[in-house]
Amino acid sequence: MVNATTLAAARPSRLEGWKADLGASLLVALLLVLVQAANGFPTLFDSAGDNDGMMRLAQIRDWLDGQPWFDLHQYRMGPEGGFVMHWSRIVDAPVGAIMLAVAGLTGSMATGEMAAEIVWPALLSVAALFLLVRASRLLAGPDTMLPALVIGAITLNAMGLFTARALDHHNLQLVLALGMVTLLIAPGWRRAAGSGVCAAVMLAVGMETAPYVAVAGACTAATLLFTQERYASTATGFGLGFAGAAVVLLVVTVPPSSWWIAQCDAYSARLGVIAVLGGLGLAATTAVTVSKGIPARLAGLAVLGLAVGVTAILLAPQCFGDPYADLDQRMRDFWLNSVSEAQPLWRIVELQPANIAQNYVTPLIAMGVLFTMIRRGGGRRAEFMLLAFLAAATAVSVWQIRGTSFSLPFAIIPLAALVAAARREAQQRTAKATLKMVGAWLVSLTLVWGTGSNAIANVIAPKRNAIAQAGEGGKSSCTADATYALLAKQPPTTVLVISNLGAPMIATTPHRVLAGPYHRNNAGNVAVLDAFMATPEEARTVMRREKIGLLAFCPGNDETGSLVDWAPNGLMAEIVNGNPPSWLEPIPETLGQPLVLYRVH
Repeated sequence: MVNATTLAAARPSRLEGWKADLGASLLVALLLVLVQAANGFPTLFDSAGDNDGMMRLAQIRDWLDGQPWFDLHQYRMGPEGGFVMHWSRIVDAPVGAIMLAVAGLTGSMATGEMAAEIVWPALLSVAALFLLVRASRLLAGPDTMLPALVIGAITLNAMGLFTARALDHHNLQLVLALGMVTLLIAPGWRRAAGSGVCAAVMLAVGMETAPYVAVAGACTAATLLFTQERYASTATGFGLGFAGAAVVLLVVTVPPSSWWIAQCDAYSARLGVIAVLGGLGLAATTAVTVSKGIPARLAGLAVLGLAVGVTAILLAPQCFGDPYADLDQRMRDFWLNSVSEAQPLWRIVELQPANIAQNYVTPLIAMGVLFTMIRRGGGRRAEFMLLAFLAAATAVSVWQIRGTSFSLPFAIIPLAALVAAARREAQQRTAKATLKMVGAWLVSLTLVWGTGSNAIANVIAPKRNAIAQAGEGGKSSCTADATYALLAKQPPTTVLVISNLGAPMIATTPHRVLAGPYHRNNAGNVAVLDAFMATPEEARTVMRREKIGLLAFCPGNDETGSLVDWAPNGLMAEIVNGNPPSWLEPIPETLGQPLVLYRVH
């Protein structure tokens, strides 16, 4: 480990250099876009299993075509009448604005869509890189700019969050999280207020970010409790920003008719009340106790915590239980347990051990860097706060691997400090210092850990690793937009298709589907399981009930194989084995294609 004194050698006294940081971030983001362009923007024409990006595209089109702002139904998925998505329009607004602006200039909505699919993720990548650089500068000084940009660009590019057509909400959530963290560790109540706004918007975009908002609240409370009076205004700013944004977001994103509906997967008035109470309560507690001693501050925070906790239990008791309590048991067995981003660490160890290093090592190293800085350098607010956020994100990633979308980027900040310190030591021009610098670069890159672990897996268990990689790549055979060209020419109807392909299908064709990988579409997903896993005659009854006109079959998708394994005598197994029932008429021009179509009689 690099010497802790070197790590802390260039701690900044103020927030200088933001123009240079922004310019450098813009150049690096532009370089990443140019790399995509050189490869022909492949993700513009192949979703590669990104169901959320395709669903978002469909949702934006529906809104621009006249679906009301507050109407979040997806009418072309699920049972008759569709179902209400748990997403927010917050993402739809800027993406739709880019589409309309470019379409207005070019006269082509298709051009507008393509421009938005490139520009929106690129803008978010600029913001993410800029915030990583700013946070790194706050932690360990201006020497962190280069390593933050290099490690950030390589890590974010490998994660695929900012590639063209990445229209889902995960990239925006990450930018908001980085904004929340950066503004919180910066000095001044105004920046703290901005952090509170980021926290509220992040929650409104998706409630899965609640753990990081809770950490932000805990950090501001700790600031009030333990730091000098001049820093306590951080709690005031964060609380007011959070409460104010919570009210505005409720009004502009949630229809009044849904305000008091008890739900935990989307923002509502019940959750808004808790947010406002917590934010205003934090500001009020600060005002009353800031000039008093630690016992008085602790008592005030305890009363606030009790009030928020009781309110949460009274208004949203269901949110303290299983988030998938209403999910059909078959969906738990045959869908939820197979969702890759929802897998815990122990399942990753069992199924994809080669992926462990690239997802978990750099956050652990980053926490080690922060521990070293705290233990040997005295510890500052920035170090304690970053450690809290990184530890929370790592804990979430152990429960569900989707947490790595935050733990890996958070880790970039202390890793940039590590590399910057090693580069300063390397100015001594000794072999030992140079090796330390090279080592610091290498251990900071998830790409290195991923490549190394895959190489080891190929040596130790080549067959198992090859099967795992083949399973991951199997989806690509039916995710390209061109795959749906023949289907799009068929008269609009309801299509029976596996859930993995539901969102791409509604985004590329005029048809409606039953299934899609969304927990609120319980009835539609169960109907598809009933059809594909039942005997052909039982399946026919389901298909008549759901008014299915076409069946789409993708031999190369891993979900197809899973359905065969789960129900070896079911309809899907019969189709895979080349024995479709007589009431399924193959459409000749699709035979031999990645997506085979059958008319249902």
